Amino acid sequence: MGLPDAMDADWNDSQPIYRQLRDRVVAMILDGVLKEGDPLPSVRNVAAENRVNPLTVLKAWQQLADEQLVEKRRGMGMYVKDSVRDVLLEAERRKFLETQWPEICRTIRRLELSPRELLAAAATGGAAPDKQGTI
Repeated sequence: MGLPDAMDADWNDSQPIYRQLRDRVVAMILDGVLKEGDPLPSVRNVAAENRVNPLTVLKAWQQLADEQLVEKRRGMGMYVKDSVRDVLLEAERRKFLETQWPEICRTIRRLELSPRELLAAAATGGAAPDKQGTI
């Protein structure tokens, strides 16, 4: 059993593959693909399906354990810890507001987008409305 389709994305050069694997697992927890108490797929399966070194996957899994997002169960593997989604949501919200939101705000001001236009775009999943707010 490997990771769901969320893991099937291409690797990028901006950060190490183990970190990208870790981030994908976090995204899967936040998206509800992996739920609290669910097992992580085996290192071997993830490595084979993604054509990466098993040590790379192991490093990602170890980072998740070090961050106390998953727990090791001797002889059984690693499992998503209870209440971890709430912890991740808080951390990811804080990270978003500190790192991404300021740039988004600058872009909104630079493009002179109105709150109405932003709400309309949000309501349609990002489709750009015209000046009258219609899609």
